[in-house]
Amino acid sequence: MSAPPSEQTAGGQIVTGPATWRGIAPRLARWELLLVVLLIGVLIYNAQLSQYFWDSQNILDDTSNFMEIGLLALPTTLIIIAGHIDLSVGSTAALASVIFADRFQAGWNVWLCCLAALAIGALAGLFNGLIITRVKIPSLVVTLGTFALYRGLANGILGNTEVSGFPDSFVGIDLRYLGTTHIPAPLIIFAIAAVLTIILLHGTVFGRYVFAIGNNEQASRFSGVAVDRVVVILFTLSGLVSAFAGLILTSRLQTSRGDLATNFELQAITAAVLGGANIFGGSGTIYGTVLALFVIGLLQNGLTLANISGDIQTIAIGVLLILSILLPGLARRGRVAFGRWKGGDAGRTKRLPAV
Repeated sequence: MSAPPSEQTAGGQIVTGPATWRGIAPRLARWELLLVVLLIGVLIYNAQLSQYFWDSQNILDDTSNFMEIGLLALPTTLIIIAGHIDLSVGSTAALASVIFADRFQAGWNVWLCCLAALAIGALAGLFNGLIITRVKIPSLVVTLGTFALYRGLANGILGNTEVSGFPDSFVGIDLRYLGTTHIPAPLIIFAIAAVLTIILLHGTVFGRYVFAIGNNEQASRFSGVAVDRVVVILFTLSGLVSAFAGLILTSRLQTSRGDLATNFELQAITAAVLGGANIFGGSGTIYGTVLALFVIGLLQNGLTLANISGDIQTIAIGVLLILSILLPGLARRGRVAFGRWKGGDAGRTKRLPAV
């Protein structure tokens, strides 16, 4: 196989090999900095809504409410950078939870049930990837179909009922903390997953393949990149992580239902795109996704403190998604227009060389 392809940064510069890390610093100085400002603004807003918000224990406990979305957002970011989309992550999480509950009702050991759920999630993601790469159907169409298929299977298995009564060794993961600290287990799990994803995307050849495919899939094929294999791995990983998120959500809620993780795919995509992942592929960072996740999660917490309904919160997330797509494009157009304007001025004031 030929040498790893180069990565194109948001600024249009080509970076190859280990220099991939050099593309991170300029991004941290721009979009990620804006996200830090937004996060500070959300914290101040929440503190004004409730005098009890500005408490370290309260903030740490609140993170458990959106760690499952954070887990879904990590592989979603990789898939978007590769120029694809996965709309089935929430449905896969629900299906895995239902399979777990169904096997538990059948008398299986609780940890064997977890393995079955993870296997179903990986198979669901593998199915997505194979349809996309073998049948050559766009990922938007495929995952829109499996979004409905996996949700329908989850509802069909349990119907309108819910399953609870899981053993104490499984439930209440959000009530478990790191040693004597008040850091909840879901936050620790997400932090580990985020670090591993950062290493995978920004520090390995596989990660450079992901960027290359998103920039130009055809050129990547000519460069010797096994594009189809990379895409299948990404979607299989997405299914596996979605199932894992479904298990964590089941543990936290202590119940399993067919409508679990509804609209989680929207929030995961919003976190990835708001974090700077180009919806058309080719650029993005996990750092931005993590920052955007906390902006969205803590904003929802503030809206809840203000007694704002869930429907309005969904509208707010939709607005964030639209803005996160529009603003980078407008900024790029502004830079291009400014560059042309400066070039025009330079051309008018430049002296002609002497004959």
